[in-house]
Amino acid sequence: MAHEKNHDYHILAPSIWPMLGGVGAFVMLLGAVLLFHGYGPWVALIGLALVLYTMYAWWAEVIAESRAGDHTPVVQIGLRMGVIMFIISEVMFFSAWFWSFFKHALYPMDAIDNTWPPPGIETFDPWHLPLINTLILLCSGCAATWAHHSIAHDNDRKGLVWGLALAIALGVIFTVFQAFEYSEAAFGFAGNIYGANFFMATGFHGVHVIIGTIFLGVCLLRALRGHFTPEKHIGFEAAVWYWHFVDVVWLFLFFAVYIWGG
Repeated sequence: MAHEKNHDYHILAPSIWPMLGGVGAFVMLLGAVLLFHGYGPWVALIGLALVLYTMYAWWAEVIAESRAGDHTPVVQIGLRMGVIMFIISEVMFFSAWFWSFFKHALYPMDAIDNTWPPPGIETFDPWHLPLINTLILLCSGCAATWAHHSIAHDNDRKGLVWGLALAIALGVIFTVFQAFEYSEAAFGFAGNIYGANFFMATGFHGVHVIIGTIFLGVCLLRALRGHFTPEKHIGFEAAVWYWHFVDVVWLFLFFAVYIWGG
């Protein structure tokens, strides 16, 4: 009785994962620097493997804690706040690329003849493949919302699974179309400020789409195993929030980079 829990908080046991994740991130950064200097990708890949393993093992522990009943309503509030702060940090990340794009578009320099886009740059027609990709990603967000509503309000596991499957399939199609668009680009990453800004902004968004697709895929596997209830589905809710963030960023990219900036 002396050790009986009489509060709503979850006291975490000592864990190696924060340290291992930090080491993996440092090794990955070091490997990226070495890669840029021509030393090959192996150090970066080792760091990436450490980060991925840490993510898998750490989140597996979090899922086990939830299944064991440790995620009380108070703990769930903390988890939601953590997800919100993470998404805010991602907003700041993309703000840097938008800032760079708007700066050069509004105040082009002498090096590019004070014009935007720079001379010789043939931009994409926003009303062809970019518009199709926009509709695909918006439909994917709607499918994710359908899945979320199914479990949160109706306890409809069939709607949860089908909504997730559709959202994932549309996310994969978006990535394939984005890769095809890159292959058709009339400009490259190096040698011009437009290409550097375009590929950094849309490329990092593409990375987030891939991460979000994997996130939703993990949620689909968990849903097929009977996880998630109307009262407890924080992991899935975080995935849906992240996916909607990806949607919103793409809308800004579509209107700012493809339409206005082109």
